[in-house]
Amino acid sequence: QLQASGGGLVQAGDSLRLNCAASERTFSTYTMGWFRQPPGKEREFVAVISWIGGTNYYADSVKGRFIVSRDNANVYLQMNSLKPEDTAVYYCAARRSYFSSDPNEYDYWGQGTQVTVSS
Repeated sequence: QLQASGGGLVQAGDSLRLNCAASERTFSTYTMGWFRQPPGKEREFVAVISWIGGTNYYADSVKGRFIVSRDNANVYLQMNSLKPEDTAVYYCAARRSYFSSDPNEYDYWGQGTQVTVSS
């Protein structure tokens, strides 16, 4: 139902745009989040956007570098000025209710896309 794509291997300072495609129109009314799981670490919050799209929130580690946006069927994560510490598997997730940075409060998950940033 959620399909994340756009990951790859880049150098520090480069940009990537991740895409999360939703197969159902239902997700147009869901809060959408991006999370990541670095190697050997737990899944962590990256960004979230409201179902209307007018409100978003970012983890401190990506604020000013990443931008989350959405249209009716997709959620995007524009990642700029990438750093080696951004290396992780990135996941998109959907939640029926309002904002949350807790991955346990999300109802649907995509399969993840690998982002690797070399120094």
